[in-house]
Amino acid sequence: MTLRLNPYLHLDGTAREAMTFYRSVLGGRLELTTFGDQGMEGPDADGVMHAVLETDDGFVLMASDLPPGMTLAPGDTTVTLALNGDDESTLRGWFEALAEDGEVQVPLEKQMWGDVFGQLKDRYGVQWLVDIG
Repeated sequence: MTLRLNPYLHLDGTAREAMTFYRSVLGGRLELTTFGDQGMEGPDADGVMHAVLETDDGFVLMASDLPPGMTLAPGDTTVTLALNGDDESTLRGWFEALAEDGEVQVPLEKQMWGDVFGQLKDRYGVQWLVDIG
């Protein structure tokens, strides 16, 4: 079983540029998935739905552009913590514990890309993404 905790950047239209820059600095392998890759059409289809940079030193940095129609409000953060792996019972338990007295923004359920995914803001205002692959 595998479990990881990674920083996740939420950017407003600059995810591709930023992640390409981070790869030029840190090296490694960069994978990008666009909203269009997941079926979206129109001007926002080239936006980055998910990017992951894995470096030779073992660092993992993830990012996405804000989904169409979403904006960052004053006080919002651009950094989220992402828990991912294949240990479903552990990740579900963590999701439920982190959600206690917090706000579930996306219920933990199967998504269009095939993984089980959920998003929440914990009682301290920290954003979490949980992805079970």
